[in-house]
Amino acid sequence: MRCQYCGYMDSRVIDSRPTEESTSIRRRRECMRCGRRFTTYEKIEMTPVMVVKKDMRREVFAPEKIKIGLMLACQKRPVSVKEIDAIVEKVEKAVYSSGEDEISSRRIGELVMEELKKRDEVAYVRFASVYRQFTDVGSFMEELNKLVIENKLRADPGENKP
Repeated sequence: MRCQYCGYMDSRVIDSRPTEESTSIRRRRECMRCGRRFTTYEKIEMTPVMVVKKDMRREVFAPEKIKIGLMLACQKRPVSVKEIDAIVEKVEKAVYSSGEDEISSRRIGELVMEELKKRDEVAYVRFASVYRQFTDVGSFMEELNKLVIENKLRADPGENKP
C-alpha cells in the first residue's frame, strides 16, 4: 500500500478491525520509510447492481452518490459524518443483500429517507424535497403534515384509536 505522505510502497499493518456494519475492514498502517500512519479500508468486491432510473436508464450503483445527497441534506444540521456513513452503509447493505441484479432509484431513495427520518426530520424533509421533486408549497406542506401526524402517533399511540 502506497504511503499517502511520501509515496513509499511498503507499510506494515498496526491494527485491523471491522467497521460498525462489518462491511469492510479498517486497517491502520505505518509507512516503513517516513513512519507516518494512515488508514485504509478493505472491502469485498461486490457484483455490480444496476440502478434503474426514472427515465429507465441504467447505471451502476454508486454509494458515494448517496453520501453526497446526504451531506447536502444534513448541512448545518446535528448529523455527524459518522451517522451519514452509517446510513450509506445500511442502504448499501440492503441493496446488495436483496440479491437482485437491478434496483429502482425510487427504492434506494425510500431506504435513504427511512433512515434519515430516524435521525433528523429537517434533513429528511430537505432530502425528500429534492428526491420527490416537490414542485409547490402544497406538496411540501403535505410531507410536513405527514411528519406531524407520525410524531403525534408516536407521542401517544392510544390517543388516536376509536
